[in-house]
Amino acid sequence: MYVCICNAVTDRAIREAAASGASSFDEVRSRTGCADCCGSCEDLAAQIFQDAQRANMRPLDLPVFARAA
Repeated sequence: MYVCICNAVTDRAIREAAASGASSFDEVRSRTGCADCCGSCEDLAAQIFQDAQRANMRPLDLPVFARAA
C-alpha cells in the first residue's frame, strides 16, 4: 500500500529499508524520500518502520539444557 503519496513510497519500501539495515526513521526518510514533503504520512511510516525492526530482530541463540534424569 502507498504510505507516502507525495513520493510514491510503499509500506514494502519501508520494510525493505529496515531489513537492509536502516537504523533510524531518518535513514529510511533519506533512502526512500518518505515523509520529506508534506509530512502527513510520518506517523504511519514511522510505525511501519518500528514494526519491521521488531520483526527483523532475532531471538538470542541460548543453549538448551537437557532435563536432569
